[in-house]
Amino acid sequence: MKYSIPSASVLLLAMLGLGACTGPMGPQGNTGNTGYTGPQGATGTQGNTGYTGETGATGSPGETGYTGARGATGSQGNTGYTGARGATGNQGNTGYTGETGATGNQGNTGNQGNTGATGAKGKTGSGSTIVVMPPE
Repeated sequence: MKYSIPSASVLLLAMLGLGACTGPMGPQGNTGNTGYTGPQGATGTQGNTGYTGETGATGSPGETGYTGARGATGSQGNTGYTGARGATGNQGNTGYTGETGATGNQGNTGNQGNTGATGAKGKTGSGSTIVVMPPE
């Protein structure tokens, strides 16, 4: 006896069989490009500025208060008595100035001292001569 299975049943069995043993999920696909943003609309007109009301009248100033009377100034005391000034004495006579004496003679200049001896000459040391040759 032969059994025949319709093709839809075979497909359903294949899907159920594959669904039970699926492998790990693959990587996520790239995201598509963003669509174009349309132009911005025109800016509307600004409304009118409202009316500013009139300034009210200025009130009248208040009355100035009363200033009291100024008190009397006291009397000033008497100034004390200043005594009499004494007489000025006579100035004495200026004394006699004597004559200036004669200037004395200038003394002689002293002799110059002897010149000291000259020290001995130092010894000349021995040394090596270094010859520097330029590079070739």
